[in-house]
Amino acid sequence: MNQEIKVVPYRWVVLIAFMLITFVVEIQWLAHAAVARPAEVFYSGQFDPNSFLNIDFLAMIYMLVYLIMSIPASYMIDTYGIRVGIGIGTVIAGAAGLLKAVMASSFLGVVVAQTGFAIAQPFILNAVTAVSVRWFSLHERGLAAGLAVLAQYLGIIVAMLVTPVLIVTDPELPGYGSGFVNMLWTYGILTLMAALVALVLIKERPPTAPSGEKFIRQNFSDGLRHILKQRDMQITLVLFLIGLGIFNAISSMTDSIAENLGVKDSDGLIGGLMLIGGVFGAIIMPVLSDRFRMRKRFLVICMIGAVPGIFGLTFTHYFLESTSLTYGIALGSSCVLGFFVMSAGPIGFQYAAEVSHPAPESTSQGLLLWVGQITGLLFVGGMSIRQNIFLNGFMITFFFLSLISVVGVLLIRESPMMKKDQTNIKKIR
Repeated sequence: MNQEIKVVPYRWVVLIAFMLITFVVEIQWLAHAAVARPAEVFYSGQFDPNSFLNIDFLAMIYMLVYLIMSIPASYMIDTYGIRVGIGIGTVIAGAAGLLKAVMASSFLGVVVAQTGFAIAQPFILNAVTAVSVRWFSLHERGLAAGLAVLAQYLGIIVAMLVTPVLIVTDPELPGYGSGFVNMLWTYGILTLMAALVALVLIKERPPTAPSGEKFIRQNFSDGLRHILKQRDMQITLVLFLIGLGIFNAISSMTDSIAENLGVKDSDGLIGGLMLIGGVFGAIIMPVLSDRFRMRKRFLVICMIGAVPGIFGLTFTHYFLESTSLTYGIALGSSCVLGFFVMSAGPIGFQYAAEVSHPAPESTSQGLLLWVGQITGLLFVGGMSIRQNIFLNGFMITFFFLSLISVVGVLLIRESPMMKKDQTNIKKIR
């Protein structure tokens, strides 16, 4: 007897609820990153700005804890389902949001709350492809993954562009560094509301299968071994090791990059425009990938397109004396970089799920995110040393790593599911 295939409208409710909790967790990740300099004033005397435990550490916590929690989170999602896995992350995030607001004036208290968010994050981010596979047809999964990742980008945009509005960031104005308590209460209440919505609305799976493929998955350990043996997955892991590490580093260090370019105000525009570019990329590129039934070709486009963005962000200030012109080109380069490197994320997640089938989707995605946290952590740790020679050195390294990524992406093969789907289309025609 053939399995009934039917997509249900409720899939969009699940996706929106998932996007909401993702959105607030990402806001909390970089709430201090775009306002690092005024934050040092607000928390003056509570830490040494030149030590490892400084404002930049709040962003690094996410990456550090992810290295520990990613595999357990993927195991929970794969073994007990998305409702339980995402639910764990949602409950922890809601509690951490309130704690962060209550302890807003204490740097140590904020570090503790941020650690809670860092624990919650992999339970949510590792579920992107698991949600898309359970609720969406093959022809919608790139879009679903793109929208889920889009929520991450929107959260970071709010952190980059809205947070500076809520804080006094101009050192020439009275009250410089104030506003953190109200900002963290605003984000804390928003986080709690999103957590409640996600807990109520996210369901495990629809009553009927959204695709003709049988939902058969290997167990966690077998799936992990299967993934690591796949040639295309090995190359994809290297691509995320480079690309996601660069994205994490630049996102976490936007205020330091602006300072290095000679910009006095913590306006968050470098990170904000990178995320705005990423928003458009996350919508356009995955849809085109679905439409043309191609993963590799669009990953190649993304890797090549990111190169000029990194070049402009890295080298412009070496050739121009005008700070305003340098900053303008850097903003445009940041937007270009965001469009291409951030649109590669959802396409790469879906590609990895397809080439590593029947391994669990959250395991393949968790590995991609895991390797990106390793390099991101190393990059941010090096760039947080407040000397221009270190920051410039890392940015130059990023450019050459982006060239390596172009070579790497040319070596992968097309997704077998996409090739099979193309064959079926030709047969129908």
